[in-house]
Amino acid sequence: MALEITGSLIKKLPVQSGSSVRGEWQKQEFILETQDSFPKKVCMNVWGSDKVSELSSYADGELLKVSFNVESREYNQRWYTDIRAWKIERAGSESNSAGYSSAAPVASGGPDREQVRPGDLPSDIGEDDLPF
Repeated sequence: MALEITGSLIKKLPVQSGSSVRGEWQKQEFILETQDSFPKKVCMNVWGSDKVSELSSYADGELLKVSFNVESREYNQRWYTDIRAWKIERAGSESNSAGYSSAAPVASGGPDREQVRPGDLPSDIGEDDLPF
């Protein structure tokens, strides 16, 4: 599940690093604040030295559009949720005014795949089969 959020970079937390059986790793968490009527702060992270160095190119206060994945896992009967950013870019004038949205899935395949467009559904043209 891929999602997007737009907000101001509030703070970058210190880089964490270590080594595992797969080699050396780096991780950095950062705080983003949405631009909603009631702003929300979200703690996200990036993994890998390339993503950590990319994050360092952004300054506190910059408006960013972040694409991310959310995953939860259980450890010792407790659940932990990870919000991992995989794409960060400066928000342009086309940024989402609501502050966040789910990314629409992209249909892959040939021309035999039919896509639903606005206006194709009965509710979009005023027709429905509800009795009231």
